[in-house]
Amino acid sequence: MRPMPRAGQPRARLGLIVGILLFCGTVVVARAAYMQLIADDRLQAAGDERFLREVTIATTRGMITDRNGEPLAVSSPVESLWVNPKELLVDAKRVPELARAVGLPVDELTLKLAQRKDKQFMYLRRHMNPDAAKAVLDLDIPGVYSSREFRRFYPHREVMAQVIGFTNLDEHGIEGMEKAFDDWLTGTPGKQKIIRDRRGRVVENVDLIRPAENGKDLVLSIDRRIQYLAYSELKKTVLQHQARSGTAVVLDVKTGEVLAMVNYPSYNPNSRENIPPSRRRNAAVTDVLEPGSTMKPFTVAAALENGIDPDIVIPTGPGKYRIANRYISDVHDYGPVTLRRLLVKSSNIGSAKLAATMSNQHMYGVFSRFGFGEKTESGFPGESSAVLSAPNRWGPVEKATISYGYGLSVTPLQIAQAYATLANGGVRVSPTFIKGAKTRRVRAVDAHIANDVLRMLEGVIEPGGTATQAAIKGYRVAGKTGTSRRAVAGGYERRYISLFAGVVPIENPRFAMAVVVHEPSAGGYYGGVISAPVFHHVMDGALRLMDVPPDNIAQWYADAAPAKPAAPVAAEEDVPPVPEVTP
Repeated sequence: MRPMPRAGQPRARLGLIVGILLFCGTVVVARAAYMQLIADDRLQAAGDERFLREVTIATTRGMITDRNGEPLAVSSPVESLWVNPKELLVDAKRVPELARAVGLPVDELTLKLAQRKDKQFMYLRRHMNPDAAKAVLDLDIPGVYSSREFRRFYPHREVMAQVIGFTNLDEHGIEGMEKAFDDWLTGTPGKQKIIRDRRGRVVENVDLIRPAENGKDLVLSIDRRIQYLAYSELKKTVLQHQARSGTAVVLDVKTGEVLAMVNYPSYNPNSRENIPPSRRRNAAVTDVLEPGSTMKPFTVAAALENGIDPDIVIPTGPGKYRIANRYISDVHDYGPVTLRRLLVKSSNIGSAKLAATMSNQHMYGVFSRFGFGEKTESGFPGESSAVLSAPNRWGPVEKATISYGYGLSVTPLQIAQAYATLANGGVRVSPTFIKGAKTRRVRAVDAHIANDVLRMLEGVIEPGGTATQAAIKGYRVAGKTGTSRRAVAGGYERRYISLFAGVVPIENPRFAMAVVVHEPSAGGYYGGVISAPVFHHVMDGALRLMDVPPDNIAQWYADAAPAKPAAPVAAEEDVPPVPEVTP
C-alpha cells in the first residue's frame, strides 16, 4: 500500500519549477539586454564586416575632342578583378584554378597571396573586358570580386600621340594634353555603402555617401583633318628621303591656335610597351635646333626698325666677307643685293652686313619680341625656351652668324610663331592648344615693317627663289627655306636639317606653318626640296578644308596648267654653318 503524498509537496515542486523558469527568463532577458545595449556596436561591426561594404563609385575622365567635336581621347568602362587574400586562402586549393582563369602563373599568384595574407585587398587583373571578368566571377571562388573602372582609348593612335599624350592605369595624365590638363579632366570618385552576398554580388545599395563627379571635357584647337593631312605628308617625306625624323606645326595666324602639330616617327598610345622615350616626346615644343636661313627675315625686320633704307643695295661680292679673323661666305657671288634679293637668294653676307648696322641690344630686342629665346607660353608640358645668348656676349663673328641662323637655337613651334607674327601685322600671339582661349599679344614690330618683309618673302616662292615647290595655285605664298648642319659637341656634322616656314595667303593671312626634316639621306637635303613640298600639300588641303578664298584670281582661273617648278640649286641655299678660319 503506497503512502499518501504530503499536502505541501505539489506546492514545493511548483515553486521550484517557477523558480527555474524565472531564472532562465532572467538569463535570456539579461543576454538580450547585453546583446542589444552593450555588445550592439561590436556585433554590428562584425556583421558589417561580413556583408556591408563602403565602395568607390568610379568616375569618367573627361573626353578630349578636336575643335569640331571629334573624339581624340575617351574613357571606356572595364572591369578590374581583385581578391581578399584572407578569404581566398581559407580555400587555398582553388588558387591554381584562379591563376589559370586570370592568366597568371600559379607560383606567382601563390607568392603574391602569401605576401599579402594579412591584407584584405589585392588586384588580380585590371582593365578587363566585362565578359571575361564575369567568366572568372562565375567560378564562385571565395574572396574574388570585381569593380568598375575606365580605360583610356585613343581612336587616332599615332597621328595625335605626341600632342594628346596618355594616362596611366589609374587614368592620371602622363604626357601631353592629358598631363597638362589632368586636374580639369579628372573627376571626383563617389562613395557608397552596399551589401554584398558571400559571392561578392551587390544585393542592396544602403547609402550614398558622396555622388561621383565626372571629369570635364576638353576642346582642343587641333583640327583632326589638318592633323591627318600633316601627319600623312610628313611621314611620306621622312620615308621617301630616308630621314631620321620630322616635325610640322600649323598655326592660325589671328588666334595663335595650334591647328596641327605632328611628329614622325610616332607611337600608338593604346599599346605603348617598349616604345623609346624619344618617340613619346613632342619634338615640336621640346627639341631645339639652329634655324639657319629661316632667321634672315627677322634680321631684315630688325634692320628696317633700326632705320635702314628699304631700298638699300648691299654689296656681297666676291662671295666672301671678312669679319675679324674669319670669313663668311655665300655659295655664289650674288653681287649687289636688295633686301628682297637677300632673302630670295639667301645671302649670308648680306645678312651679316645688315647685322653690322645695328647694335647688339637692338637686334637682340627684336628677336626677343618675335619670341626667340623664351617659351611660347603654349602650356605644353616640357616646353623648351631654346637659347638666345645675351647681347653682351656677342662678338662681331657671333653677331654675324646669329643674323643668319647659327649660334642660337629654337623650337619648331617658335619658328611657326615668328612667321605667324609677320603675317599678323607684327603682333605676336602666344600659341594655344585650346579652342577659343584668350592669349597674350605682344607687338614685335610695326605693321608696315611686318608687311614689307612678308612681301619680300613672296619672292622666295616665285621662279628663281629657293622654295618654288611651296607655291599653291590660286594663292599668294610667302616663306623662307633653311638648310643647316647638325650641331654636335665641338662643331658640326655633315648631316643636315631641312627647314621651311611659310604663310598663306598673303593678302589676308590665315595659316603659318613650319616644317623640319632631320637628316634626309636620299633625294637631296635642301629645305626647298625636302620641306617646302610638305608645306605645299598640307596648306593646299587646309585652305580648301577651311574655305579660304583664293587671293590670286587670275591664276585660279587660268586655263593652262602651271609650269612644273624647278628644283632649287646649290647656289640658292646657305649650307656653310660657320665662318671659315682665315688661312
